[in-house]
Order: sequence, then C-alpha cells, then structure tokens
Amino acid sequence: MLSRSTAVLWHAAYRRTVLSAFDTVPFYRERWALDGRTEPTLVPGRVGGNDGATHPEELLRTLVDLVPLAGGGTEIDAARGLGHVLRMARPVRPRTLVVIADRSVARPPSDLPKGMWGAAVDPETLGRTDESGVVAELVSTLCRRQPVLVVGGDKDLTRVFASLPGELKHLAQRLPHRTLTELDGGPYGVLHDPVLGYLGALRDCGRWHLDHRRVYARPTKAGLAFTLLTQRSPMLVDVLVGGGVRGQIRLCPRHGTPVVS
Repeated sequence: MLSRSTAVLWHAAYRRTVLSAFDTVPFYRERWALDGRTEPTLVPGRVGGNDGATHPEELLRTLVDLVPLAGGGTEIDAARGLGHVLRMARPVRPRTLVVIADRSVARPPSDLPKGMWGAAVDPETLGRTDESGVVAELVSTLCRRQPVLVVGGDKDLTRVFASLPGELKHLAQRLPHRTLTELDGGPYGVLHDPVLGYLGALRDCGRWHLDHRRVYARPTKAGLAFTLLTQRSPMLVDVLVGGGVRGQIRLCPRHGTPVVS
C-alpha cells in the first residue's frame, strides 16, 4: 500500500483526469456512461467489464474520439516522457545526444533536459541504402568526444552499436528500455510502452519507479491500467499496457514513491 499522503495526492490527480475525460472526451463519456467504471465509479451500479480499463488496440482505432471537445492533437508520441525518467535511471552528462532505437518511435524526444538533444532511428533500416542520417550524426558526435546515450531494446541496441566504428563503440552509453512484461533487475533501465511512451525507470534501490507526477497506474480485473496525468490530447486513461499484465503498485521503502512489481 502507498503511504497516505502520497496515495491521496496521486489519486486526486488521477481522479481529476478521469472526471475531465468523462466530461470532455467523446470516447470515455460514451464508454463509461454505458458500461461504467470504478475508482471513481461514475454511474452508480455500473462498474465496467474491466473496471473501466481499455485495451490499447481499441483506443488506436478511434484516436479522433480521444480528443477533448475543445480540440487537440491525435498523434501518439512513443517518445513522450523520456526526458523525465532519464535522471531516475542513471546520471546523464550535459550536452548529451540521446538516440532512441525503436521502430515505434517516429520522432525524437521533445522533453529532454535543457542542453541535450535527441534523435530517433529505426534499427531495422541500419545497413541499408535508405538508412537515416542518425548514425552519421551519432558517429560525428562521438568523434567530437561529446556524450551519446542510446536507448532501446536489447536487440535494437545491438544493431546500433554494430553499425559504429570499433574505436567509437566504447564511447557511447546504453540504456535499455523494457516493456511491462520484461522488467528485470537492471542495473539500469527505463519502462516503455509504444502507446504511452516512457512510464518510469529502475532506480538505484533496484525497484521500478513510476514517473508518478505524470503517470498513474492501478490494478484492474484485466491487469495494470496506466493513465497519463498531464497529457491533454489525445487523452489516454486506464490503458491496459502489454494487453493486460498482472501486477501490483507499492510504495518504495527508500524513496516513498510508487513502484510497479
């Protein structure tokens, strides 16, 4: 269980997001009015088949209905949140080039700390004539002895590092990202979902911490459901990450903030 003060503030932010979604977003208003949901229950007697949670495939089919009535974008940003979880995962030097190696990430991260810049590459294009210029930028940055951090799954990291000249490989750092079904003991990593973006990181305590100022998670009948607390459009509320993974949300005894296990 979370400490009372942390749980109250965290759940209050989540409740505001749910109520805003119900009031202003067509998808949630129709879904929860007809089927119901829990925590909070919006229609007495209707709790929803999955406590109100939704599989991501269903959300992706109707992105326009996830836009609030006041307007907003429909683009899914798979790089969202990386800048906020980087420092949770490991120390990052100033003026670092952060490269995301993942085919689900279509654009560089836009929320990196000041002084850093980012790039994104589809690892499956490396070595082909149509590969992007990201590797050339990466090599140029390493040649100038500026720091480089490559973020991605294990296989994708291997592809990127295989494309680097041998004398430069040791100059770049790796940061593996994991899905909810791949959480391990590190020594470091970040939690990623292709729809919601970056959700948390493995901290020095050995626990997977959520970016709780921007991300909420709760167990439902279908698995852990995640909500983006600060993204206004498209609104992503109670999304079953990984298709529905069983897990628990607890309090880290060292840091006093939510962790997923």
